Amino acid sequence: MLGDNFLAYLTLALGAALALGNALALLRPRPGPDGELVRAPLGRSLIQITVGGLASIWALATIVS
Repeated sequence: MLGDNFLAYLTLALGAALALGNALALLRPRPGPDGELVRAPLGRSLIQITVGGLASIWALATIVS
């Protein structure tokens, strides 16, 4: 169905999900059991946003070229 670009589309989807999910976790922390907001670890989230963004950019470049 996707042919030669299947791996690129898969990398794009996973990279974008990794970057967007972690960015949203930083912007909107989840409520904890006592009602306080629990913030995601900043360092780990920034690394995962960077890795996901790079994977997405690489996949887009592969699909376009």
